[in-house]
Amino acid sequence: MENAGLKFEWQAAEIDERTIEASIEERSPDKVAIVLAGAKALDVSRHFPSALVIGSDQTMSLGDRVYHKAADRAGAKDTLMSLSGRTHRLNSAVVIARDGQIIWEHVSHALLTARVFNEDFVERYLDRVGDKALTSVGAYQLEGEGIQLFSSIDGDYFTILGLPMLPLLAELRNLRAIDA
Repeated sequence: MENAGLKFEWQAAEIDERTIEASIEERSPDKVAIVLAGAKALDVSRHFPSALVIGSDQTMSLGDRVYHKAADRAGAKDTLMSLSGRTHRLNSAVVIARDGQIIWEHVSHALLTARVFNEDFVERYLDRVGDKALTSVGAYQLEGEGIQLFSSIDGDYFTILGLPMLPLLAELRNLRAIDA
């Protein structure tokens, strides 16, 4: 957002993501991402009356499976092995709230196809990246060594990073919050 020329303040939301997710009836990957992004925006919005508050969240899905960050190396290995040779989807949601109300929401998608790799490669990859594998839902960062895991990517860079900037900027212009 800084690189896009936006001036903003940052505040972490204080929500329990797994509890909120468990309360969602329709747990599609898009719905989970939107609900969590909305919960973050609403939580912060209550502390900053009149401010436009942006919340975001990303889920990763493969078929009906919705992934979460791995708790340990074994979980990261399981995640990576399940992606080998398959195409998964990143579902990046962004929400704008003001005065405790959601005023806009959007979900963008990216499709990532992992090349086929074996357990020995995954072990060596995890040795090299260490605990970074536990900081993202897919156990990879495309901006780092994780790019080596993929054979093709269909989607914009910002959606992959977890914040769909192009639709967000369009809405901020629509709201006259930034120069149009």
